[in-house]
Amino acid sequence: MFKLTRKKLKLIFFSFLLFVLLLVSVSIFKKPVTVSLKHPLSLTGFLRREIGGIIFYHRNLIENIRIKKEVDFLKNKINSLNEYYLENLRLKENLAFKNKSALKLIPARVISRSADNWSLSFTIDKGSYNGVARGMGVINYLGLVGRIVETASSTSKIMLLNDPNLGVSGIVQRSRQEGLISGTLGSNLIMKYLPEEVDIKIGDTIISSGLDNLYPKGILIGKVIEIGKELSGLSRYALIRPAVNFSNIEEVLVVVP
Repeated sequence: MFKLTRKKLKLIFFSFLLFVLLLVSVSIFKKPVTVSLKHPLSLTGFLRREIGGIIFYHRNLIENIRIKKEVDFLKNKINSLNEYYLENLRLKENLAFKNKSALKLIPARVISRSADNWSLSFTIDKGSYNGVARGMGVINYLGLVGRIVETASSTSKIMLLNDPNLGVSGIVQRSRQEGLISGTLGSNLIMKYLPEEVDIKIGDTIISSGLDNLYPKGILIGKVIEIGKELSGLSRYALIRPAVNFSNIEEVLVVVP
């Protein structure tokens, strides 16, 4: 039978007292300990976050630089491919025109361009060695471009149709009315010396007449956009929007008679 001796009672009493003291001490010192550790822990967390931020910033900066270089490279690649694509389209159009045409044509590229107050011209990469001669007409798949005015062994100079120094015999495709076409140093051409009773309308198509023996007959020149009367009152004129955009020609076809 279990008996509580004096020694056992003392042990139980002191154990209980120690337990109560532990509970009280925990409740008393919990807050000061927590408060005392709060700032070092906060500082440690702050330093950890800042160091981590610096590491991630540097890593992201390097990654952004790499991505930017890659984007620039891809942009240049796309631009190059787009240029090749557009050039291929132009060459394809010129080739298709050359294959369908009964004319003997020499394909050439524009290698330099000059423009001043008195003339408009550019240089191509074909010359006398390739069969190009002074006076030959120059076209592309869109229409009439100009005339060869100078030749060297491997290059030639072309005077553009919108140069005022160049005159071309043209006709109204619908009414067959003939007139002299020259440049204006602007974006349009002018058809001059038309009779007072001329049969011409806005929207009429103008083509080369072939009467000057410099250009084949029937090459497209442009469309009539305006009709007016000369200052003398004895003749009329017509402004023509050319079929060819002379400011962005890159390839041409030289007509061999």
